[in-house]
Amino acid sequence: MGRDNREVTLRFLAEPGDVNFGGKVHGGAVMKWIDLAAYACSAAWSGKYCITVYAGGIRFVQPILVGNLVEVSAKVIYTGSSSMHIAIDVQASDPKELNNRLTTHCIVIMVAVDEHGKPTQVPKWVPETEEDVTLERSAIKLMKMRQEIGEEMEAHVKLLKSNLESRF
Repeated sequence: MGRDNREVTLRFLAEPGDVNFGGKVHGGAVMKWIDLAAYACSAAWSGKYCITVYAGGIRFVQPILVGNLVEVSAKVIYTGSSSMHIAIDVQASDPKELNNRLTTHCIVIMVAVDEHGKPTQVPKWVPETEEDVTLERSAIKLMKMRQEIGEEMEAHVKLLKSNLESRF
């Protein structure tokens, strides 16, 4: 397909229903916004229905206040055969001042699926600028690190399971 729809930005006001007990927007609301932006971006890039398979490295940098103008920006930074790595930045500002500040950042991996829920091909994204090359390298490095963490977690679970079985 070779689509040009690599980036999506959602903009809206943080509402009172998004607030936590501390008076700030709660992390669950922010995670929902991240998932929505990742879906919009991956669907626009692939032209297909997409599902979230991973959301990680979520960094809550600063709080979002009720009434802030929120911008959730999503950008394709790497594509596999059916997967798309989406970099997400959440920014917020007082709508009277429009001084955006980074509040949250993460990477989400989306997979395009067919009508039977099976992974399906997506257009290849090719970096065009030095920044794009850096983003793609970062996505590949993070992918390798997630694999190592997954292997370590699997070994940890086996050890825990073995310890539990030996007790009974």
